[in-house]
Amino acid sequence: MTNNTNISRVLFNKHMLICIFTGFSSGLPLYILIALLPAWLRSEGVDLKVIGLFALIQLPFTWKFIWAPLFDRYSPPLGRRRGWLIIMQMALLLSIPAFGLLHPKLDLWTIAYLATVVAFFSASQDIVLDAYRRELLLDVELGLGNAIHVNAYKISSLIPGSLSLILADHLPWSSVFFITALFMLPGVAMTLFVSEPMLGKGAPKTLRGAVVEPFQEFINRNGLKSAVLVLAFIFFYKLGDSMATALATPFYLDMGFSKTEIGLIAKNAGLWPSVIGGLLGGIWMIKLGINRSLWIFGLIQMVAILGFAWLATVGHSLPWLALVIGIEALGVGLGTTAFVAYIAHTTHPLYTATQFALFTSLAAVPRTFANAVTGYLVEWFGWMAFFLFCFVIAIPGMLLLLKVAPWNDQGKLAADE
Repeated sequence: MTNNTNISRVLFNKHMLICIFTGFSSGLPLYILIALLPAWLRSEGVDLKVIGLFALIQLPFTWKFIWAPLFDRYSPPLGRRRGWLIIMQMALLLSIPAFGLLHPKLDLWTIAYLATVVAFFSASQDIVLDAYRRELLLDVELGLGNAIHVNAYKISSLIPGSLSLILADHLPWSSVFFITALFMLPGVAMTLFVSEPMLGKGAPKTLRGAVVEPFQEFINRNGLKSAVLVLAFIFFYKLGDSMATALATPFYLDMGFSKTEIGLIAKNAGLWPSVIGGLLGGIWMIKLGINRSLWIFGLIQMVAILGFAWLATVGHSLPWLALVIGIEALGVGLGTTAFVAYIAHTTHPLYTATQFALFTSLAAVPRTFANAVTGYLVEWFGWMAFFLFCFVIAIPGMLLLLKVAPWNDQGKLAADE
């Protein structure tokens, strides 16, 4: 009874509501880059290998830890978190519609440059949103708070990955990108109405302190070897899943599904399994602990990749498409929830922005470099063998759990220890 009361108290409070907005604002620009942009390029006849190389525009998500200390050190008007948030959100609101002014065949390099700029603003927004969320949530709220954030993050994919694709069958692409950009407004409203989190420590007094101290603390915490293993785990845990979904929309198109079918079925079929998986993951983590959740959820996430291989053999089948996407969404919803909670728990509260940016930057490496070669891998292997390869490449991340999150070490959330 007490445990259920604690879950209810954590779930139903204003912090969880804020996490809905942080997740949606964080996910929307990224899914514009990885879902809407490839669909736009493919529908305009751009080569699949070129689309795969467009993953390199996400380099800012990999290197964001380099400028993250600036967000810890300096405070614009509105505060250290809210001030930077409003700057980045307005920049995204103004830059995203610019895609609609370009033509994929004539302005490919300009599109690449613009996408890189959008990725920079999006990555910078993520730095501040992650720091704000870590400073806002109590330790007991970390599991469910990050679960809700992840769910809202994934729900945001329905805008560029579903609504925008449907609109593209009826409106010019310039209108599609403008309407899609307007969905940044809820995040802007959140930033204006929330208050700055109460910090246990003020901003670093020097830029050098903001840069050096977070890395020193992480390395000295349990030694260099432990730090390297943690970073390796963060890199590998989502590698297979990230590569498998990198070209999801072009895969559906190549299987003969129309943009409307993709918008209505492929995307929405993953909504409720993703929401259920994320919320169940957050609740189960209270009882299982983070370590065992990483094992169980990671295994489900890995096996779900095989569904894509099966769909590649079946071809155009709406029921199978819905089933495969639903299972994949459930597995990834569980795995991502445990993964983000692990990252948050590993972050020291005194160095939130920089350490969180370091960990999430490393997690973005597969999405950037590995995903850049997915177009070539598909050309070489074919779709089915490619997805089997993604399944195999997910194994190292699971094996690293033996070192960083042993099964018998409960790995409870900080408030449960």
